[in-house]
Formats: sequence, C-alpha cells, structure tokens
Amino acid sequence: MKKYLLFDLDGTLTDPKVGITTCVQYALKDFGIDEPDLDKLEPFIGPPLKDTFKEFYKMSDEQAQAAVQKYRERFETTGIFENRIYDGIPRMLRILQEKGFHLAVASSKPTVFVRKILEYFHIDKYFEAVVGSELDGTRVKKEEVVGEALRLLFKDKPIENDKVYMIGDRKFDIEGAKAMNVDSVGVAYGYGSMEELKTAHADYIVRSVEELQKFLLRGVEESGPSPTMFQKLWAIIYNFMIFFVVRRMVQYIVFGVIPVLADMLPEEAGNFFVITQDGGETLTFTGNSIAIVSAIAFAVAAVMISGTAKFVIGKTAEDMHLTHLKGEPVWNYLLLGAATVGFVLGINLFCELIRLTDKSEAYKLVARDQYSAALLVGIICYGVLTPIAEEVLFRGVIYNYLRRFWNVRLGIVVSALVFGAYHMNLVQGVYAFIMGCLMAYAYEYFGSFKIPVAMHVTANVLVYILTYTGVAVTAFISWPVCIIFLILGAGSLVMLARQKNVL
Repeated sequence: MKKYLLFDLDGTLTDPKVGITTCVQYALKDFGIDEPDLDKLEPFIGPPLKDTFKEFYKMSDEQAQAAVQKYRERFETTGIFENRIYDGIPRMLRILQEKGFHLAVASSKPTVFVRKILEYFHIDKYFEAVVGSELDGTRVKKEEVVGEALRLLFKDKPIENDKVYMIGDRKFDIEGAKAMNVDSVGVAYGYGSMEELKTAHADYIVRSVEELQKFLLRGVEESGPSPTMFQKLWAIIYNFMIFFVVRRMVQYIVFGVIPVLADMLPEEAGNFFVITQDGGETLTFTGNSIAIVSAIAFAVAAVMISGTAKFVIGKTAEDMHLTHLKGEPVWNYLLLGAATVGFVLGINLFCELIRLTDKSEAYKLVARDQYSAALLVGIICYGVLTPIAEEVLFRGVIYNYLRRFWNVRLGIVVSALVFGAYHMNLVQGVYAFIMGCLMAYAYEYFGSFKIPVAMHVTANVLVYILTYTGVAVTAFISWPVCIIFLILGAGSLVMLARQKNVL
C-alpha cells in the first residue's frame, strides 16, 4: 500500500480556470493580443506559464518572462481567489490524514501562491509539505518539484519511491512522476484529457474525486484489524481444500449412480457409460463416463467456492478498471492469442521431443482416460467445463487473494506453482506452471477474468483435438516446428510487455 501522496494543485485539488485564464488574457493584452474565449486558454492550467506562453504564442524567452510578470500583476491580488475547490476534496483529505497517509502538494505554481490558496480553502492543515516553483524562475520543472516534495515528505528517512503516488491532471504530472521513479495517478476530471493521460502512460486514471478517494483507500480496512498471516493463508488453503474435497466426493457419488443409470437404459445407450466383461462379472467405466463424471465434479466444486470467487474477482475488477479505462487495441488480443498458441504447442512438443511424456506413468494414466472418450464429449468436458472450473479456483480465488494480500509478481508465481503441483505429474505440472504464469499475467494485463478463462479453454480444446485426431503426432513433432512455436509465443509476449508494464 502506498501511503505517501503528492497532489498537484490546479486541476487536481482546485479548479482555477477563471483566475488563470483571466490573468493570461490580461497578460496577452499587454502584447496586443486579444483573446476573448477563455476556453482557448485552458492549456495554461497546469504547466509552467513561461513555457506555455512560448509554445502557444511563439514568444521569445524575454517576452515570455515579461508575460509571466504581467500575469502575476493581476493574479496576486485578484486571480488567486478566482478559484474553487472540487467537491469532495476536503473530505477526502481529512479521511486520508486520519488513515495515516502522508500528504504533500507538488505544483508548478509558485510556492507562495500555493500556500495562499491552500489557506484560503482551509486545507493547508492536511499537508506535511508544500512545494511549488520559485518566483525567480527556478524549480519550474515538474520533476524538480516532485523531487523536493519527496525530500521534505520523507525528511531524514530514505525516500521509498515504491510507496509514493504523484496525483495530477496533466501529462507534466505524469512525466514528473516517471522522472522521479514514482507511480502516477491521472485525474480525468481536471484539464488533461483522458487521451493525454493515456498517451503519457499514467499508471492509473480516475474519473472523479470519489473514484480517486476509493482508489487511494483500497485495501485500507474501514473497521477491524488487518488479517493476520494465518488468516491470509487459511483463506487460500480453505478454498483449495473445499474445491478438492467436494470434487472427490462428487466423483465417488456419481460413479456409484452411473451403473444404476446404465441398467435403466437400452443396452446400446448403457454401453456409452459402462462396459461389462467376463460374462457380466466385471464392470468397466468408459472414457465417456470418466469425462462426464469429472466435468460434473469440477462444476459442483466450482459452484461451492463461487461465492468467494465472485467476491475477490469483483474486488480485483475494482482495482484493475482504473488501468483499463481505455480498451486494449485488437492487435493486443491477437498477440495474446499468438502467445497462447505458441506456448501451448511449443511446450507440448518439447515434452514429446525429450520423451518426458514416456517417462511419466501418472501422465500416461491421465492421457489414457481423457482420450478414450468420444471427441465431442472430451472437448466439452475436458476442453470447456474443466478449465472454467479450474480458473474459478486458481485465478479467481488463489491468484486474486495472493495479489491482494501480497503483490502481483508473487501472485503470478505462487498461483502457477500451486496449479502445477495440483496436476500431480511432471508433464502436466511443468506445462501448467508455465501456462499458469501466462494466464495470470494476461489477467493482469487485460483486466478481465474472462481472459484467462478464454485462454485455458482455447489451450485445452486445441491440445485435445490435435492429440485425439493424431495430427500432433503425424505433422508436428519435430524440433524446427517446436522452436518456431516457442519463438512465436515468446515474441508475442515480449511485444505485449513492451507496450505496458503490469509487474
């Protein structure tokens, strides 16, 4: 949790439009420029004034400095109070302070003006440090302001960049945060557009003061102590045990019912489920029965933990939507599809080529049962129903709890390790670990639980069809093909990672 918060002033805490634009209008008149439309002067809200005069009115360095002086002539007496505080800001600041957050202001506006505005709105008491630019033209760059604010906020302690948010409405706030290696929160209710904040690669974006407050306070318990380490681990272990035990119990129960059901059906239909041998003395379950029973057991087990899954998936969705306000381009979904297919086929081919599948008796037993079912039954049971149920447990509950209690990186690795160990054989364990990491990463990247579900279903259906039909054996098993698919998977993943850092 990040408890050191740097706030920009204009467009973040207050709406200074009237004061700033009217003072800019006043300064421009001194240069013979008449600008009656105040909306056109909104770009002056946020960045250093001198730079904006130079950029938008092509002023020289000396002219821009003179314009700033003229601007301040009106601002110091009148414009500074032509301002309003955004609804909800005082309440949010009070709650943050009460919860133990350390607050500071980091503004491009001169410090003397910043302090007067904070005092005017009676919110100066919430800030441990107030930093702006200087009237002599020094410390105007946002990274300099952010750096000084961090120094004052941490005092004699080492600066912990990973515990800081810089909060602002313009790209300059985002760029200043990145220059000082702290995470940024863009506020789209200010004067920077959503597109500007996205282009600047804000780490998070909120659309209202209410949403900002909710985001900053996420993970802070409104009442009661934080869960202990035992409680955190038990939340994960308990749901895993419920899933595992219920699945086993349902399997035993349904396997007991199937022979009775088969006796009630015509012989041909009954043979779909069981086969009798040795004159009816020996009863053998068909691959269809095993697949159907397995799917039913998985479905019931998933239902048993669905309440917990729905809760933690919902909490994660609340956290994630701030980084996914703008949908991902279609190209990124195609890259994810390529990464999924590349790793699925590449890893399976690798295991075949090094004869790992031949060395694992446990895997052989699993494969024998799975591929003895009818193709359509196998696709529905092993390709669709089973992976959906597994995702409810492994990404829905286990990963989400891990990322919530600890962090994303640990969540990805540990949930994938549990996913691999759960398969109880080396072949599927290695494959499940790698795919588990990829699915959790994709979940974080795209911000939707549907993504790992779709990946898991795609992977299982693809492998099942290729193995069942023998295409994988006859056409694919060769080192060149294996390497091509692995390169496809790795290359697609690298292209995705270069666009966005989710770790």
